[in-house]
Amino acid sequence: MIEKKIERFLSSYLEKKKIKNTNWSITKNVKKGFGDYSSNIALVLGKISKTSPINIANEVLDHNKDKTLFSVFITEPGFVNFNVELDYYINNLSDILKNQKKFGKPTGKTQSANVEFVSCNPTGPLTIGHGRQAILGDVISNILSWHNYKVTREYYYNDAGNQMQILAESCYAKYAKKIGKEFEAPDNAYIGEYLDEIADKILKKFGKELNQKDEQFRIFTEQQIFDNIQSTLNNLNVVFDVFSKEKSFYDDGSINQVLEKLSKLSLSYEKDGATWFKTTKLGKKEDKVLVKSSGEPTYRLPDIAYHIDKVERGFDLIVDVFGADHIDSYPDVLLALDALGTPTNHIKVVIHQFVTLKKDNQIVKMSTRKANFVTLDELIEKLNSDVIRYFFIMRGTNTHLDFDLDLAMDESEKNPVYYLQYAHARISNLIKRFNKEIKGKNKTNLSLLKEDDEIALIKKLSDFPTKMNQIHESLEPKQLATYLEDLAAHYHKFYGNHKVINQNNIDLSSARIKLCEATQIILKTGLSILGIQAPEKM
Repeated sequence: MIEKKIERFLSSYLEKKKIKNTNWSITKNVKKGFGDYSSNIALVLGKISKTSPINIANEVLDHNKDKTLFSVFITEPGFVNFNVELDYYINNLSDILKNQKKFGKPTGKTQSANVEFVSCNPTGPLTIGHGRQAILGDVISNILSWHNYKVTREYYYNDAGNQMQILAESCYAKYAKKIGKEFEAPDNAYIGEYLDEIADKILKKFGKELNQKDEQFRIFTEQQIFDNIQSTLNNLNVVFDVFSKEKSFYDDGSINQVLEKLSKLSLSYEKDGATWFKTTKLGKKEDKVLVKSSGEPTYRLPDIAYHIDKVERGFDLIVDVFGADHIDSYPDVLLALDALGTPTNHIKVVIHQFVTLKKDNQIVKMSTRKANFVTLDELIEKLNSDVIRYFFIMRGTNTHLDFDLDLAMDESEKNPVYYLQYAHARISNLIKRFNKEIKGKNKTNLSLLKEDDEIALIKKLSDFPTKMNQIHESLEPKQLATYLEDLAAHYHKFYGNHKVINQNNIDLSSARIKLCEATQIILKTGLSILGIQAPEKM
């Protein structure tokens, strides 16, 4: 990648000058007149040495003896700018055509990664908020797979807490009503038609003989909801490798072990009938509850045991995708792991904000036939999976997402999903036309591509490996969506301004169709990482 080559060039200048530990940067330029890249190295060194940045920049310029890759020039007040030679970009274009979907893909040792996401308790249908997390987690998994990770997609859920008991009682209330029994649902009962449907299935399978305390109620209700959750996720092409249950960490003694270890380290204590985690001893402002006075654990305790288990499974990278409601609790979990001697430097936490569904700029309540919230299934009934997946990642994870239903249902190029898919389909049509209309093709000469729009498109294609490396670091799928939209815009501009197939200039037509093919390759690769189809026709 050219940024690395520029970095090595500047580092060699520093080595020559015996300069160490300087914090300079390289920036890709958008505006014309400042080259393809710029560095503030002369400004940084000038400030340290009290020397004119222009003089230092001139030294850097003189250091560039080999001008086959890039030329160097200076702008006030001391920026070092780089114009990359066109041959470099033409070679990248050749590499795309040669390597196809592997262009820019890292080589080397395969690593292992665990990505935990969704992890919704089986108490009801998935919401649109869960939908955002499902797609974020799935795309992050795809990003890691592209970077040579063997990824385990994992779903963890709480099947041991009070929620499951409330769920069973809520469903029993529905069942009791159907068989004419008196039973009052708990005050915090779950509601929604999905419980009526489950009660009907229980009645059909077990008859009228079950009572409130029958374990079959809880087990059957939990399994029915979980089956529905998996079905919903399958409709969005989200499939998990591992399902972990909280109850297993009680059964094998892991949770008691956590409590014992924290106690031995004087990091827990009893107060008001509750067990507290002494986080003040670890630098926090206040202690946190691990076990409530009712005997029910908070999320922190089983999550500590669960994360110890994940670390002990030996993954090179662990990614947790959480909603904003976890922002207060996850730091305590990592703090406990550190205190217990469990490494956390390979654990990354991705926090996403909430989702609001909007139509005509108003918040949508859709139907409430399934629950007292907007379900993901209702969204799936209205939109195809490609649109849903794209809209869930088209905003930054740390940004509240207004899901624009009007735009999502628009099947024109105003919809960013179709904008990208139309570009891919248009290229497929062009390639078919070219193969049909152009006879006697010669060997393609890519150096014929010299127009500004052509060069701009080639440069944008060349950015793909660098962009994917940035996305690997940030785990931010929106960056890929933005890149693909920008690439499609460059392509549409080139296509609109230049005739691709010209019987009177076969050589140029051949070069341009190869540029189209390269664009299609990168579009298809990017869409594949997002889990979105790249249609040949629309």
